[in-house]
Amino acid sequence: MATKRTTVRDLRRHNRSLLLSKLYFDGPLSRHELSQLTGLSAATVSNVTAELGEERLITEAGLVESDGGRPRVLLRVDPAYGYVAGVDIGETGVRVELFDLAMQRLATVEHELSPARTEPAAVVAAVVSGLREVIASAGAEESAVIGVGVGVPGTVEQGERVLVHAPTVGWDSVALADDLRAAGIELPVFVDNGAKTQGQAEMWFGAGRGARHAVIVLIGSGVGAAVIADGATYRGSTSSAGEWGHTTIVYGGQACRCGSHGCLEAYIGAEAVLARYRRARGKPVPGETEQDQFAALLASADRSKSAQKVLEETAGYLGAGIANLINLFNPERIVVGGWAGLALGERLLPLIRSTASAHALSHPFGETTIQLGYLGLDAVATGAATLPVADLLEQGADPRLLVKPAPVIRSGAGAA
Repeated sequence: MATKRTTVRDLRRHNRSLLLSKLYFDGPLSRHELSQLTGLSAATVSNVTAELGEERLITEAGLVESDGGRPRVLLRVDPAYGYVAGVDIGETGVRVELFDLAMQRLATVEHELSPARTEPAAVVAAVVSGLREVIASAGAEESAVIGVGVGVPGTVEQGERVLVHAPTVGWDSVALADDLRAAGIELPVFVDNGAKTQGQAEMWFGAGRGARHAVIVLIGSGVGAAVIADGATYRGSTSSAGEWGHTTIVYGGQACRCGSHGCLEAYIGAEAVLARYRRARGKPVPGETEQDQFAALLASADRSKSAQKVLEETAGYLGAGIANLINLFNPERIVVGGWAGLALGERLLPLIRSTASAHALSHPFGETTIQLGYLGLDAVATGAATLPVADLLEQGADPRLLVKPAPVIRSGAGAA
């Protein structure tokens, strides 16, 4: 089998990527520390950091005393180098956020979507409007935005054209990035599944940080997961891995929105939980939105036996679903996120853990922690914004400069 020849350009990109990533996740660091941590020679570190400094990708961050010599200069990735945008396309709304390169949130806007307004054209319009609003709100120029990451429901087919398959909102092979460009977004666009963007955010900055093997689950209207294996997101052959919500938990069970029966999502997704309560009580839960209704259901559990039963059943199904993840993937950590997952976990995490213990193999369960996500309701959008950052770190170059004059559209990058 032919081996790929490593060129000087490849080596240069590797060294830039290695040093940028180390500074981004562990900085500020001195050149001496960078050499020790990366194994690169002092001369290589000096040359590459000088180059990155000239490009304003990195900047000085003070001095640190050295052993008997002159103080050493600390370096870090410059937060002011540019901006990144993160978009969370959900089933009930679109959230758009703008960050600096240090992932400090600068502006946020939300646009609600009705169930009848989730067709691609309406979503694209909401995204475009939201992007322009957050850029203006932050007082930024669009040319200073490094890229836009988008988290979507459903699976994302990677290839020359990035296609979104989201049957729960009626999308089939939607070329979302192309549609955004056609609508006037002339920036690099990165598209990935929302559970995976949440997973990357929690692994970089939240409850998953430091773990090599983890599963980050998302529970909202729908249900998904990001499986982290040896520090990287496992994607499968066509990038649809992680559709945990559509694993069968009850043979011949409740109808699921995907068209199958007995899926986990049909038992723990917010829409399914509320439907089960309506059947038990014969009347709807008060509240204008699904999130309002779910909050009302949780609040009524102390005085309503029906609500308490539905929530305890949901925690049981969730615990059993987590046990399946433990038995299949042997993670060291499971993180529960998503707006409905966080709401359930805050009230019922002990029951979820005990149910998982009852259904999982004892040894792998004993090696696993189950905890709530740290990043709250912003996790999907925050994770989406890390996609252009991940590309910058991986490529060792600004994605705006990779192809001229037309901006490049790339699929979402994996966890670093």
